[in-house]
Amino acid sequence: MNNLIVIPMVLPLIIGVILVFFRKNIQLQRWVSIGTMAFVSGISIYILNLIQDRGILRLDFGGWEPPFGILFVADSFSMLLVLTTCVVTSICLLYAFYSIDPSRERMFFYTFVLIMAAGVNGSFLTGDIFNLFVCFEVMLLASYILIALGGTRRQMKESVIYVAINVLSSWFFLVAVAFLYGAVGTLNMAHLSQRIAESGQTPILTVIGILFLIVFSLKAALLLYFWLPGSYSAPPTAIAALFGALLTKVGIYAMFRVFSLIFYHEPQITHTLIGVMAGLTLIGGSLGAVAYRDIRLIVAYNVIIGTGFILVGLAVSTQTAIEGSIYYLIHDMVSKALLFLLAGTVITLTGTAKMDRMSGLIRNYPVLGWMFFLVMLSLAGIPPLSGFLGKVLVSQGAIETESYILLALSMISSVLILYSLLRVFKQCFWGETTMSEDDEPPLRKGMLVPSILLAALTIGIGLGAELLSDYVKDAAVTLSNPMIYIEGVLDQNDEQ
Repeated sequence: MNNLIVIPMVLPLIIGVILVFFRKNIQLQRWVSIGTMAFVSGISIYILNLIQDRGILRLDFGGWEPPFGILFVADSFSMLLVLTTCVVTSICLLYAFYSIDPSRERMFFYTFVLIMAAGVNGSFLTGDIFNLFVCFEVMLLASYILIALGGTRRQMKESVIYVAINVLSSWFFLVAVAFLYGAVGTLNMAHLSQRIAESGQTPILTVIGILFLIVFSLKAALLLYFWLPGSYSAPPTAIAALFGALLTKVGIYAMFRVFSLIFYHEPQITHTLIGVMAGLTLIGGSLGAVAYRDIRLIVAYNVIIGTGFILVGLAVSTQTAIEGSIYYLIHDMVSKALLFLLAGTVITLTGTAKMDRMSGLIRNYPVLGWMFFLVMLSLAGIPPLSGFLGKVLVSQGAIETESYILLALSMISSVLILYSLLRVFKQCFWGETTMSEDDEPPLRKGMLVPSILLAALTIGIGLGAELLSDYVKDAAVTLSNPMIYIEGVLDQNDEQ
């Protein structure tokens, strides 16, 4: 059974490579790619329930038991994110069927989406910090192609910045891994945690931890987010939605895993620094979201705000706050994908991203308008939608630890999210329409259905939070108690 945990990584990778040989058969590429992600979603649900029955699952490659050799580990935290990744990718692929032009589809679009998804899932599932670097690179290499796919002038300009920043952060990542191995003598995450707990987190290990913090901050757009608004607003809508929903979340996952499992012994340094960076990110993201009148940039800055809020939970590091961050992380992946798809659809219909040039769209496209209103409320944390519970739990954790500045910034950012998106709704959807029925561009159902599915998910996650509660609580308990992960990996005697 443990062999199943590599399917979310290996299957999309293999299918992606196979699709290279069917470049001209676009229909085959479409349905094989979405079928692959739907199948992996089903497998992920099965593995998630298997973890509840059997505990943390581990797969050793080549028969080498930990701490030697390559291994993959599935716990509730990683599998919740794998499942959300697969579902969101499937829906964004469905949107791509009706929005990506055939020339881009023939340039191996589906191959690179699958490879990127494999890298994302591999990052969530690896139990070795060097393999985390490898999976990051698989994900990033695919994203380098996707951000430039089509070769428009704006894409090429932003892709240069995006590639440069990620190459630099990858170099820092490799240096940090080398220093960590030199200091501790292992790269297995569970073994690292055990050794550092036994010997103590020395000053040199704290410095290495801060180096990892810089690396993951660049990946997650925590404070170091200057590259994100342009990079995430340049590609076609389906690609931008995948980027906004998935890529920064890998950096966030890595920070939660590393700073709850390995570098948690000096929280007055590492976690305080995370809290300061999260607070500044909330401020910067909020200011950016209310400053611009370009829909693409407003949506991109909302990604930054989400990163800051999620990492408030890590900075606080109570079990309640971590539970809230997990809820909000799942919500954010779904809601950001929906926000990008809706914004991209509006731009497609109007031919502009400037708010000042739109008005009254809800009269011609009521479903589109009310879905935008729904995601606006969800991101602001209005009950009973998916963003509410995460905000409440993170706020409760901040109150428990008397982190009132982070609490205040989190609440203010929620108000500014609502304000920034309400401006878009009021300007673009409300008011007098600027187009007659004769001039009204048709809205293809294929572009509307994926957004409806994501909207249903954000409602379902909110109303069905109780169905997720056992999985989220198990994930939070594992993150709050490193010995659970250590024993699950190093002391597991399940059949491989």
